[in-house]
Amino acid sequence: MTALTLALSKGRILDDCLPLLKAAGIAPAVDAGRLLRIPTEDPGVELLEVRPTDVPTYVEYGAADLGIVGKDILLEHGGGALYEPLDLGFATCRLSVATRNDSPLVSNPRHSFGRRLRVCTKYPETTRRFYASRGEQVEVIKLYGSMELGPLVGLSDVIVDLVATGGTLRANGLVEIETIYTSTARLVVNKAAMKMKHSAIRSLLDRLAGAVADA
Repeated sequence: MTALTLALSKGRILDDCLPLLKAAGIAPAVDAGRLLRIPTEDPGVELLEVRPTDVPTYVEYGAADLGIVGKDILLEHGGGALYEPLDLGFATCRLSVATRNDSPLVSNPRHSFGRRLRVCTKYPETTRRFYASRGEQVEVIKLYGSMELGPLVGLSDVIVDLVATGGTLRANGLVEIETIYTSTARLVVNKAAMKMKHSAIRSLLDRLAGAVADA
């Protein structure tokens, strides 16, 4: 049997996909604990637990045959080197532009401040592409956390960040003014592995697609 390696995003996506993995017969066979390489109920499939932003890299360079990661990460990474055969339909959220609820951008998202719009985000490439598609150049400030502070302390005019319920935005006096896209968890496949291990990967894809359909 051809062994397959599936890279999983730590955190919310890992938690959300466990029922799907179980339905597909590839649930972890042991309590993972601190393990980063995890055997599954299927001896032909091993799981890797990695940072979400690293999943596309592991798959692209063949350290993993497949991966499960949010569409937001794929768009920021640039997914042209990967196959994306399956939308898993969970971990739904949206990448949105948000600002202070007293900002003139609330009534006019294209309001001009007489300078480049300043944007705090951990998605700089996606942000630049979004504004460039409208013919706008912006000043992107990359942050790794506490994005909501940007507009509150005058670091930026807006933020571009993932939103699930919007509760954190509201609690901090921010409001969404535009949605860039909706993100869900996706299954990605290494292109070389798809050729070399086609039968095994096709079988696993069918099992996961069946589990998605039954969910």
